[in-house]
Amino acid sequence: MKLRLLLGGAAAALTAAALLFGGVFSGGGAASTPQTLSAEKLDRLGNAFAQRARLTGDASYYARAETAYHHSLRLVPNDLAATIGLGSVALSRHDFRRGLALGRRALALSPSTAAGYGVAGDALVELGRYRQAFATFDRMVSLKPSVSSYARVSYARELLGDVAGAERAMRYAVDSAVGEPDALAWSQTQLGKLFWSNGRIGDAAREFRAALQVRSTYAPALDGLAQVEAANRDRARARSLARRASEILPLPQYVATYGDLLHGTAAQRQYELVAAIARLERAHGVNVDLEIALFNVDHRIQLERTVTLARAAQRERPSIDGDDVLAWALARTNHCREALRYSKLALRLGTRDAAKFFHRGVIERCLGDPGAAHRWLARAHATNPYWRHP
Repeated sequence: MKLRLLLGGAAAALTAAALLFGGVFSGGGAASTPQTLSAEKLDRLGNAFAQRARLTGDASYYARAETAYHHSLRLVPNDLAATIGLGSVALSRHDFRRGLALGRRALALSPSTAAGYGVAGDALVELGRYRQAFATFDRMVSLKPSVSSYARVSYARELLGDVAGAERAMRYAVDSAVGEPDALAWSQTQLGKLFWSNGRIGDAAREFRAALQVRSTYAPALDGLAQVEAANRDRARARSLARRASEILPLPQYVATYGDLLHGTAAQRQYELVAAIARLERAHGVNVDLEIALFNVDHRIQLERTVTLARAAQRERPSIDGDDVLAWALARTNHCREALRYSKLALRLGTRDAAKFFHRGVIERCLGDPGAAHRWLARAHATNPYWRHP
């Protein structure tokens, strides 16, 4: 799994939400005081700050976005855009219960607005309420077929193990993004990640390169292509791409990818940077417990303390990813019977995930069942023969 959950959501749908709230600074608007701006202009300002946070990795912009949205709500208490904006910020900070409350508030204000379903559905996914989440995404796409709604349908199908269905929906997202460069680069990258997860590295490379044709400095595509090049055993090229991604957008997942391609003290410096970035994220209200627990377990960092962190993270995000990270932490500390219980929960949807299968194989081996261990490890390899544990 690497750090693919990190900061932008375990789910692809969280990044899709960013596309709903684009916005850019306009000349005079950004310099105006909140008291002189209309609710509509405050909403646009909030959207711009939230988008700036996602584009730069600087989580301090989320507080500025919230301030703009709250000023808007003081002017218009039932302002839909501000409510959706606050919900999106809550999701980006991994405060999924607040995100769900705000998403439901948006739906109460306007049941026919698709974006509210996106916020609510994303939160439901991370809270492990999958049946409700998938019904919410179905409603969203029926109201407004778009990049964001198709991407969420794709992710739902991927979670259920329907890879072909996920690919079809994601291709609809790509087609819907034509003429919108940011949305097109994002959707092509998501399709590439789907291919990568299922061992189709040639198809993955094609999509990542297509995204880079649209946006040459698009860090997620650079990071994805780095993993493909590493699988192709061109580690020099992989390191170059991963370094570029981490310099353009210094988020923990990209820094970790780069670190995993290095050795010794060079790798350790990148891992220390992951921890430093996580501290900054927490200081700005972003809950990264699950992501850092996974990173620590993968890299055998403070394992006993990390079990405690993983338990807290799973309580906050009782999703299949929360279950899997806790299972993996328990397995690495030889609590294998309890680990098996959470691994079964992590696989309850039928998701095809090489990392989850690998973790289960390690757990079965720990429990003294070599036959079961072999079957799960073989399944991990069959799902993505290029995936490697960090």
